[in-house]
Amino acid sequence: AAALSALRPRPGARVLLLDKADFPRDKSCGDGIAPHALDELARLGAAEVLADRVPVTRLRLRSPGGVDVGAELRRPDYVVPREVFDARLVAVAVGRGAELVRHAVRAVDIRPGSVVLDDSFEARVVVAADGANGVLRRLVGSGRQPPAAMAVAVRGYAQAPPGPPEQVIVMDGRDWPAYAWSFAAGDGTANVGFGMLLPSLQAAPSGGRRELHARLLELLPGIEPTRLRSHHLPLSSARPAQPPGRVLLAGDAASLINPLTGEGIFYALLSGRLAGAAAVGLPDPGTAYRASLARELGRHLRHTTLLARLTADQRVLEAGVRAAGRSPGAFDALVEVGLGRGLITRPLLQALAGELFARARRVVVR
Repeated sequence: AAALSALRPRPGARVLLLDKADFPRDKSCGDGIAPHALDELARLGAAEVLADRVPVTRLRLRSPGGVDVGAELRRPDYVVPREVFDARLVAVAVGRGAELVRHAVRAVDIRPGSVVLDDSFEARVVVAADGANGVLRRLVGSGRQPPAAMAVAVRGYAQAPPGPPEQVIVMDGRDWPAYAWSFAAGDGTANVGFGMLLPSLQAAPSGGRRELHARLLELLPGIEPTRLRSHHLPLSSARPAQPPGRVLLAGDAASLINPLTGEGIFYALLSGRLAGAAAVGLPDPGTAYRASLARELGRHLRHTTLLARLTADQRVLEAGVRAAGRSPGAFDALVEVGLGRGLITRPLLQALAGELFARARRVVVR
């Protein structure tokens, strides 16, 4: 995304993509491409990467208390394995003039007018998209993600349930926040997985992958997942500050993962686009990029952090799911906050307050 963004205003710019893997390559992920991510692809001139994929128009939520809510999405999602999606996006960037080189970065030398990687590659600006525990984030002084703001998930693939494709989220009341998902791709397969916070996983009796696998099978009974892989999700509730200068942190390297849902593809595309734009011709790309991120996502990220804290109380979570079932406005607002750049809206607050008040009355009457 950063490469495409830099090449749009300057098609003749010299843009190098460094990746430690060859493409296509698997990437552990939920594979959900939400509507705002489609908007970003269109802005980058890369909407064709989804041209042959099946739109998914329905989302279903199940709360820890068993409240089941399903509704049509205002705009469809897509479910595309990252093995396919990433390779297509790279192909578009290379087709526009970027050069792809396989290389794992180990060292960074920031000079007055450039950045040198491994004494081999010199550039005016480097966009770091190598994750929260990547080399570049650490070497520019941003440090590792704190464990309390890190989630861990396991992902696999399975046969999709019969019927029209839908996205299903099953919330786990133990060690909340934690949930399993089944995202049908429309081709007979589904991306399935389970995720929870890192400290909760570390405290679980069996711990590690065994715990993740067991919870996945418990919450989605009857599935037979294959290609199970685990991955870390650095939540946006503990983001590193983007420093001034010539190294720009994008995607997971900037801890741009929604703390409510684990969504990160939209944030990655958006931050990549903004980083690519800042990299072209600005005297202090880091400062300009930090300002553009704040304009595009600052208020939204504050709202997601607040809502994540509120829904850590399962009573609030249950009320929120019930509210989404009763109010289309509340359902749409939750989808926007969880998958896009939405805010806590008045309809959502009113519906949530109404559900909490009704529950309090029931408790008093009993």
